[in-house]
Amino acid sequence: TTAFPLTGAHVSVTCVKCHGSPWKNQPPSDCNSCHSADYAGTTNPAHATAGFPTACASCHNTSVWQPSTFAHDSQYFPIYSGSHAGRWTLCADCHTNPSAFSVFSCFKCHSKAQTDPHHTQVSGYSYTSSACYSCHPKGRT
Repeated sequence: TTAFPLTGAHVSVTCVKCHGSPWKNQPPSDCNSCHSADYAGTTNPAHATAGFPTACASCHNTSVWQPSTFAHDSQYFPIYSGSHAGRWTLCADCHTNPSAFSVFSCFKCHSKAQTDPHHTQVSGYSYTSSACYSCHPKGRT
């Protein structure tokens, strides 16, 4: 009956934690009011450094904090599915600049010696991450 229904992990939180004792507080309904320390302390990726929004619900839900529901596969490049699933641990494995996630490298895993032979017949082939992404935006041949 409230603007903030208690679902998922919030069900087990005591009333006093949010409302205080005696019941005097009307707790805020935005996630960051309670989870600002989580936001500031997150390093994979560093939310504050990268300028992520403080709207936690855009990537997380109340049932499980991790893994997040960030739609990397559908919005950008498939890392949770396909051949890249389970092949990385940290965002920094691919994203080389923590304050600009548009900067990435394919070369921690894909060496020039491994990649060049597969592209001998590709006109204009260039061993650059941006070229890799332009031809393989879904991670496939």
